[in-house]
Amino acid sequence: MDPATLREKYFEFFKSKNHALIPSASLVPLNDPSVLFTTAGMQPLVPYLLGQKHPAGKRLVNVQKCLRTGDVENIGDNTHHTFFQMLGNWSLGDYFKKEAIEWSFEFLTSKKWLGIPKEMLAVTVYKGDEVVPVDKEAVALWQGLGIAKERIAYCGSDNFWSAGETGPCGPCTEMFYWTGDEKVPVKFDPDDNRWVEIWNDVFMTYNKAKDGSLSHLSQKNVDTGMGFERAVTVLAGEKSAYETALFKPIIKAVEKLSGKKYSEHKKAMRIIADHLRAAVFIIGDENSVIPSNVDRGYVLRRLIRRAIRYGKQLGIEDPFTSKVAETIIKEYSSFYNELMKNKSTILSELQLEEDRFAATLEKGLRLFEKLAAEAEMISGKDAFLLFQSYGFPLEMTQELALENDISVDEEGFKEEYEKHQELSRTASAGKFKGGLSDHSPETTRLHTATHLLNEALRKVVSSEIKQRGSNITPERLRFDFSFDRKLTPEEVKKVEEEVNRVIKEEMPVRREEMSKDEAIKIGAQMEFGAKYPDKVSVYFVGDYSKEFCGGPHVHNTKEIIGIKITKEESSSAGVRRIKAVLVHTHHDSRE
Repeated sequence: MDPATLREKYFEFFKSKNHALIPSASLVPLNDPSVLFTTAGMQPLVPYLLGQKHPAGKRLVNVQKCLRTGDVENIGDNTHHTFFQMLGNWSLGDYFKKEAIEWSFEFLTSKKWLGIPKEMLAVTVYKGDEVVPVDKEAVALWQGLGIAKERIAYCGSDNFWSAGETGPCGPCTEMFYWTGDEKVPVKFDPDDNRWVEIWNDVFMTYNKAKDGSLSHLSQKNVDTGMGFERAVTVLAGEKSAYETALFKPIIKAVEKLSGKKYSEHKKAMRIIADHLRAAVFIIGDENSVIPSNVDRGYVLRRLIRRAIRYGKQLGIEDPFTSKVAETIIKEYSSFYNELMKNKSTILSELQLEEDRFAATLEKGLRLFEKLAAEAEMISGKDAFLLFQSYGFPLEMTQELALENDISVDEEGFKEEYEKHQELSRTASAGKFKGGLSDHSPETTRLHTATHLLNEALRKVVSSEIKQRGSNITPERLRFDFSFDRKLTPEEVKKVEEEVNRVIKEEMPVRREEMSKDEAIKIGAQMEFGAKYPDKVSVYFVGDYSKEFCGGPHVHNTKEIIGIKITKEESSSAGVRRIKAVLVHTHHDSRE
């Protein structure tokens, strides 16, 4: 069964059980600060599991894009993937254990659906603890469906599921499929990895508090998930998803570029295919991420650079990531149309990152070899040097060290990293307090003009634009903002005209103190990635703009007189820069 057919059958089955099909949420959760990426199908639905009404009703079905990076060292084996898809069906305070288990069994075994012989299946249930009882009801339901008691195992923490430290959780029952070449054993051993988990029914009964205590949810929910990659593998009779239609075309592209055979270089080719598939989905997401040295951007950079290093191992000398990405986009965009929509961004960001890394990779590897030959441990200082000067993520240095039977001082690296962060924060604070070189009248006028420029860009060019930093001297303003292309001359002209129009409106500028939450609620703009205290000051320019800021500013826009944009250029990947100067008479601003 090909992947598209499996997905359609799953949707069709649950639609027949009155489930509404909902789209996959973004891979980048904007309202959940506890995680960088969506790691489970239930994550985007937490508010509804806690009792909020879902617009599509109480029964839902979907496929959710997910990404996990905790298992990166296992990528290349038969079952682990960085990016993966979860088929899920949901009951929000509606049906519970009986229907969930019966429908899972029906979909897996019925000839109309997947037709898996029940002799190939086994299940786990929660064995209970001092708070939550053993799940006898699930055991009785499975036995009633014909699963022999030898094929039911009682497990502990693996069968109590929660997405994070806090939130909705509950006992679960998992379904396993026999993938071994030998005859299926009569007794099920959940530690035998030839039994592969393909489905999980979570009975969300509790809400976990920060201290780990459990309280009953206002409604009982069912969260069931079937790993798409694993199900495709099982149904194709393969040992690994890398040997299915999900990866075959990507691996073929790597074979062609390297001139090597997959059968002889499985690990390297699997890592390249996995990491670049994940990178394509991260950059191509509706909330696109680009490579950087922090948070999500760092995860992305790490994946791309790890893929490049394995490409070098295969002897691929020329840039190749965007070529492999072309295949990934072609294979996946029929269902995930955001990939085709964001194709040019995906390809250009991969190319940029590969160019950046290529410039330092060989030098970095030479330095690493020198360090590895001299000592049994790479010091924190040296690991940080490899990171800062040669673009080696810490994980790559650790991986190279492992290959050379030496270790890395991870704590020392973290200390160096923190020290560097402190130094750069202190240096920038001493040099430009809040991005300003001084508090002279010219700098103050340009500072207020920067607020107007920020809002004008959002109004004229794109409401998605976010400030990425500013630097202001008495001579000029420099303003960085997130945008993925060069502005046209017409756009630059329109932005300049818009700023000067507002200046001429003679708008008053006022400052208010409020809580950070309140400022966010009223839509005050903030610098992307900046950290703000709980209490902030917000500057309002008439009813035109409102922005988190420490000042100083003019009292009225008429004091600015006017500005002239002198340059619009690239600052870094996905970030543009505008430079502008003050005009000193109204006549100048009309030129």
